[in-house]
Amino acid sequence: MSEHQGGEKRLGAYLKDRRAKLDPIAFGLPSERRRTPGLRREEVAQRANISPTWYTWLEQGRGGAPSADVLDRIAQALMLTDVEREHLFLLGLGRAPGARYRRGGTVTPRLQRVLDALDPSPALIRTATWDVPAWNRAATIMLGDYSVLPPAERNILRIIFLDPRSRAMQPDWESMARYVVGAFRIETTRAGAADEVAPLVTELCRLSPEFHTMWHENSVTEAPVDIVKHIDHPVLGPFAFEHSTFSVDGRPDLTLVVYNPATPVDAGKLQIAINAIPPQGP
Repeated sequence: MSEHQGGEKRLGAYLKDRRAKLDPIAFGLPSERRRTPGLRREEVAQRANISPTWYTWLEQGRGGAPSADVLDRIAQALMLTDVEREHLFLLGLGRAPGARYRRGGTVTPRLQRVLDALDPSPALIRTATWDVPAWNRAATIMLGDYSVLPPAERNILRIIFLDPRSRAMQPDWESMARYVVGAFRIETTRAGAADEVAPLVTELCRLSPEFHTMWHENSVTEAPVDIVKHIDHPVLGPFAFEHSTFSVDGRPDLTLVVYNPATPVDAGKLQIAINAIPPQGP
């Protein structure tokens, strides 16, 4: 059996297994005795708006490669979870599905404890739309107190372009802002959140001439492997941080952002500041 045929067989077996686990009654279907558990093939095909014959062939491992649209409709018909949908795409197309943005951003107490454990390195959680739902004490001291802002204003782009204090803390604000706009564009598009951030983009274009210019340059930027962020704190003076981002396991809508002091001197100054300043975090 060729690798392609093996993939078709695995796809068919997965479809059959998922179909067998569905309760017909939950879908308002007749509850009379059935020869096999779950939905019938034609019932899944009808829910997915595809040919019953072709769906049968897919389960039998001889239907050929389905399109991403068909796999999406089958995933909805079978009520697959996100991880099950991803597995379906990997079996059917050999790749993960395209981004499907879902509004979220809530942070569990466990994730907040992870942030707190990263002190004295400033750390925060960033959503797919670059809102900030959680942060640690070091971030409050070094980057600003997000807790004094209304939740709708805890957005990284909004702060960079509309907060004079944030601008004053950036030694090379224009280069940093241009990089951020390019990264924001590609990351929100990749996350399928372009429509969600459209009102924010419109507002920033109206309120910030710099953002309007940078946004309409249509540049995109991938984050470099190594990036050092310089911050000139109004009280504590200049700092250098190694800027790193990490995905959050099981939460594709969230990103962990960590600013690790770049030198022992930076780490020492920050530790002294954390010990001296009362907590003001969330």
